[in-house]
Amino acid sequence: MRTLRIAAGVEAVSLTVLLINLFATHVTAISSLIGPLHGAAYVTVVTATLLSRSPASSGTRRRAAIPAIGGLLALWRLRDRSRASQP
Repeated sequence: MRTLRIAAGVEAVSLTVLLINLFATHVTAISSLIGPLHGAAYVTVVTATLLSRSPASSGTRRRAAIPAIGGLLALWRLRDRSRASQP
């Protein structure tokens, strides 16, 4: 869950940086550096969700595959499921 939490944060922050760069300055170096980082974070989110210790339902796996916010949605879903299973 820790890996998913970090990857979801990196994915969200990197997307924010990419969008700000796209609409404000459009510096190619920023896109070249942050773009692959964002892609790697996205793949990590999907993989971490699939390999999660908590039982990830098909809905959680589908949420993780949503670009940009999927990591946060999957993380919230897994947290809700783990809280519900605790006595």
